[in-house]
Amino acid sequence: MSDANIRIPAGARDRLAEVAAAEGMSLRAYLARLAEMVLTPAERAARAEQARAELRKWNGYNLTEADAARADTKLDLRLTEMRAR
Repeated sequence: MSDANIRIPAGARDRLAEVAAAEGMSLRAYLARLAEMVLTPAERAARAEQARAELRKWNGYNLTEADAARADTKLDLRLTEMRAR
């Protein structure tokens, strides 16, 4: 493994360092853990399809793209409402 330098705004670096320290980690360790946890768009899509397949297998429900879009719209609306409070 080789080290890499990544340039980000100082405020972002300081914030990440603060979060890492609060979890008892170095910034380096925190970023490594974060990189392992974050999914690519393709990985997220694969997991969503796997969840849909399990749902179909479990109870026969076949979530359509339209169903998912309506649920996403409702979730976005609720999140917007919560942020406004």
